[in-house]
Amino acid sequence: MTTADFARNRDNFCYRHPDRQSFVLCQRCLRTICPECQIQAPVGVICPECLRDQQKGASTAQRKAERRWGRRTTTIAAPLDRRPLITYGIIAVTVLVYLAQLVPGSPVQQLLAYNSGFVIPQLGSFQPWRLLTVLLVHSSWLHIGLNMLALWMIGRILEPLVGRVRFLVMYLISGLAGSVAVALLAPLTWVVGASGAIFGLFGALLVIGRHIGANVASIAIIIAINFAFPFVVGILSGSLAAVQISWQAHLGGLIAGAAVGFIYARTRTVRQRGWQIGLLIGLTVLLLALLAIPATLYV
Repeated sequence: MTTADFARNRDNFCYRHPDRQSFVLCQRCLRTICPECQIQAPVGVICPECLRDQQKGASTAQRKAERRWGRRTTTIAAPLDRRPLITYGIIAVTVLVYLAQLVPGSPVQQLLAYNSGFVIPQLGSFQPWRLLTVLLVHSSWLHIGLNMLALWMIGRILEPLVGRVRFLVMYLISGLAGSVAVALLAPLTWVVGASGAIFGLFGALLVIGRHIGANVASIAIIIAINFAFPFVVGILSGSLAAVQISWQAHLGGLIAGAAVGFIYARTRTVRQRGWQIGLLIGLTVLLLALLAIPATLYV
């Protein structure tokens, strides 16, 4: 699934295993390393060669202090666990919330679903947490099943590629952007589901894959089909209003996810970590600032 340009660029592959693609760099030598070669260090991960060099460079006093206080060297650790635990965690929490929705008389959906009226203080019921809790509630087994299947498929690829914390940040920012887009384009409309965040992961995978030289045509086709689906159904049924799919959330999540993917792709090194955090905070602030528009126009 790789292009010729991707295959020729050795920076996209582990330097110790040239057949293994990776997006993670050793924090010391900045060479690409696959999950098997990643060793947890105090900050980030390092490769086996840098670990050996660091151990050789330890002074006699350092080694004596470690023996005296019974401490293990902080750089000696097992290979980093690359299982997509955040993906599994999100799926588990979402399924538990949906099961809680099925309890007769359960108020879960009413408490967690999203309507832009809850982020407009002038309306008297300000509940901004709904911008994100909407990701946990779904309207049917089919709805949650398709969303969690897509999350499982993308998360297994994307989470090991960017890391757990970055993946969670990407998911939340994409979900937030989906809610903001609904407030801007479909004010006072009730929505549920994690589709905005899922489309954000699609967008991020598209941008990151393009950046490392992968063939992203199939991803682009999947995104186009999923985004066009509600419009096709609306045309066939004779009314877009009859389609119970929030294309606004899809669009917002897709754009924000692509933006986060671009930030990650352009700030891979340790020296750029401050820029990465600053840009992510700036993007989040921008999304929240956009909520001032419906508060001004629709009240």
